[in-house]
Formats: sequence, C-alpha cells, structure tokens
Amino acid sequence: MKICVAGLGIIGGSLCMSLKRAGYEVSGWNRSAEALGYALENKIIDSSAENFSGYDVVFVALPPKATADFINAAEFKDGAVVADICGVKRYILREVEAKPRNFRYVGCHPMAGKEVSGIENACAELFDGASMVITSDNKTDAAALEIIRKLTADMGFGYIVECSAETHDRKIAYTSQLAHIVSNAYVKDEEIAGCIGFTGGSFQDMTRIAGVDENVWAALYLNNAENLSRSIGNLISSLEEIKRAVDSGDGQNLRAVLREGRARFESGKNTLRQSDIFVQKLK
Repeated sequence: MKICVAGLGIIGGSLCMSLKRAGYEVSGWNRSAEALGYALENKIIDSSAENFSGYDVVFVALPPKATADFINAAEFKDGAVVADICGVKRYILREVEAKPRNFRYVGCHPMAGKEVSGIENACAELFDGASMVITSDNKTDAAALEIIRKLTADMGFGYIVECSAETHDRKIAYTSQLAHIVSNAYVKDEEIAGCIGFTGGSFQDMTRIAGVDENVWAALYLNNAENLSRSIGNLISSLEEIKRAVDSGDGQNLRAVLREGRARFESGKNTLRQSDIFVQKLK
C-alpha cells in the first residue's frame, strides 16, 4: 500500500512517524520546503511526493481551506482513498462533494495534539491510546472505511469513533473548540499578571491551550460557527446563573447551582455513546 501525507506539521508529521513505526513506507508533501527538508533529513518520511496519482491512500493534514483547495486541485489515482484530518467535517464534505471525483473520500479527525506546532514537535507516540473520529454517510465507500479503520489501529489509536460529519461538528464545538475559547478568555483577566506562586494544577489545565495559533483556530471556529456559537451561548447562560448565585450571597442557592453542575457531569460521563455515534475500542 502506497501512502502519502500532505501537510507536514505536528499532526501530519506524527501520522508519518506512526505509520512508519507500523511498517508502512510513507511519502510526504508540504507547502513549504523547510518542513519537507526536515522530514527527509530526520527520516520522518521515506521520500517526497512529486504528484499524488500513484498513491493508494493520501492523508491531507492541512488547515480547512488549504485542505479543500488541495483536494479540489490534486490528481489522485482512480479509487484512491483520500482522508482529511481537519477539525471540521461538514465544510470539507461540502467541498469534496461539490464536483465529480475519482477517489474515495473519508473524513478523519485524530483527537490528539499538543499546545505547540511544527514538524519538529511530531512524535510517533502522539496517537497512542487516543481516539480517531471517522465520519461517513451513505455515499462513503465501505472498503475505503475499512482501510482507514485498519490504518487507525496500526497507528496505535485506542478507539475509533464513527459518526456523521454533522454529529462530529456539533460535538467538537463543545469538547474542543469551546475549551480553547474558554482558555483564551480566562487569561485575559488582569490578574494573570504576577500569578506565579499562586497557581496549581487547575490553573495549568485552564491555561495550557490559551496560546495556540490564532490563524489555525480562527478558521476552525468560523467553519463551525453555528455549533460553536450555540455552545458559547450555553456557557454564558451557565456562568450568569452561577454569578447570580454568588452575587445573592445565598449559600443554599449557590450550592444548588453547583450541585446541578456536578450531577450533569456525572450523568454525562456515564453516557458512553449516543444512537448516532459508534465507538470501537481497539486496545
């Protein structure tokens, strides 16, 4: 099986490394020469890709618009599996389905990463035990899905989560995008200055992702604006409820509000799946 990864940042580079660890030969392509040279020099890839018509599987590890532009412009082998790994899925699916195609598309989203970027931070172990979300609909080729499932297992992922593009974007607005926004908003408080010595694990957890690349994340937010806006609105409503309870000075009321949040958390974490989501444990 001939595999190529287009886009050699931290995620694309880690894909290459985990695939090579599993015994696959992997070619790479990147928009800038520096990352491509680094990948070749450090044996992250076996060769650079001149074109994409000879590959059985092409993973596209680029930002949303660049992913859509790449898929629409590149020439792929008839029947090739083309899998993007963007953090939004409906936008890519619409772009892919906007014109005839000779390849088999599968949407993917590895639920792993770091607060840093760049291929120099890639590692073969990044996906070990993590979830890979795979999206599909009634147009998705069953054999292509099976190829991606196998590669996912070979790369060391611990779970496969399968759902529609719509479900992915709704869930990811809450579990990932909202968390990044909360972290960014949290550090804008003036008390961030001079806080060394006052911080513990909760502060580190809240601020770890505050410094991510705004160019990457703004594109993800805007391509999932409807879902994200709803999640932000829900959070604002919950914060306002807690603020009202604090402002009232009524301990009984505050305890009731906090107790409701704890109960919702316990209920949510014990709900392993929904009817439109399939979860497979690999290890």
